[in-house]
Amino acid sequence: MHSKEKPRQFLRLSQREAAERHLFLTLLSFAASITLTRLFLSLTNYPQLGSGELHLAHVLWGGLLLYVAALLPLLFANRGIFTLSALLAGTGVGLFIDEVGKFITQQNDYFFPVAAAIIYVVFLLTLLLFLHIRRRTHTQERDGLARIFEDLWEALHHPSAPREQASLKTRLENAKAAAPSPQHAGLAGVLAEFLEAQGALPPDAAEQAQPALQPARRIAARMFSQPCLRVSLILGLTAIGLLTLKNPASVLLASWLPTKIIDLLASLYAGRQVDAASAPLWFAIRLGLEVVVGVLLLVSAGFLVAKRDRLATSLGSVALLLSLTTVNILLFYFEQFSTIITTSIQFLLLIGINAVRRRSE
Repeated sequence: MHSKEKPRQFLRLSQREAAERHLFLTLLSFAASITLTRLFLSLTNYPQLGSGELHLAHVLWGGLLLYVAALLPLLFANRGIFTLSALLAGTGVGLFIDEVGKFITQQNDYFFPVAAAIIYVVFLLTLLLFLHIRRRTHTQERDGLARIFEDLWEALHHPSAPREQASLKTRLENAKAAAPSPQHAGLAGVLAEFLEAQGALPPDAAEQAQPALQPARRIAARMFSQPCLRVSLILGLTAIGLLTLKNPASVLLASWLPTKIIDLLASLYAGRQVDAASAPLWFAIRLGLEVVVGVLLLVSAGFLVAKRDRLATSLGSVALLLSLTTVNILLFYFEQFSTIITTSIQFLLLIGINAVRRRSE
């Protein structure tokens, strides 16, 4: 009698090496293409490519970039191809989805208010996928060994930097120790021997290989120093908190404030395309959420001043996540793309709060 064999897994997904970095580049190029496209069209009064009945919408260029992004990793094995593919994919999907308003309305309305909210939700879902990929730490032994091959590809052509080689050696040792079979352990050992024989770049050459990154690393180290980060967060949380409370305050004080002040406050929301009267319920919900978020942000800034970091980061994270996942969807409906800068600042503040939280733990 033959022992019962385990069924083969025909679809067991294995996460690619550097998947987090590639998805992050896709997110950045997605956001940049949307922002720059809207800015360019607004500054040039929405020109059209083509003449007569011919109109080359930028959705076509987006589709072309998506096609090229799909072809590149199918044709070439170089690791840098995935970086190029990620950039093209993000840019392509940005150009494509920017015209979503035309495809959800019978009038082909590019300026349909819901389109901005849809674009933001798609970006937010992709961001949630990025966060999931970033937090995923479990990797099976065979997957870990397979992912090492991607890094070894560059070593086949030229020596790697000392830091990269040390990291590869450590990963190969771990893969050999946790190998599911002697064959896998032997393969990990052979790869380690090959890496050792290949050698590494001298320290001076490794530094010269990335000269442009050295100033950026020094600037980043200063910006993310504890005192500088704390001051930036206090100022940022206070500014965004006050800005978030501006609209509810102007509505609440409309009967007491002079007309000139009301007009000045209203002018700070340049770009509004949907009047509050057209969706009073959603506008009321937005005002209520803005009050909650604004108060939490100001309280979080106050706790940072008092150096109560844990409470400050907890309240700040809740406020920013509530704003990014709920309030901003309504903002993109009412304010359209004029809220892009505020949303970008909120993402940066959330990153800074997470950095402070990790240091305080």
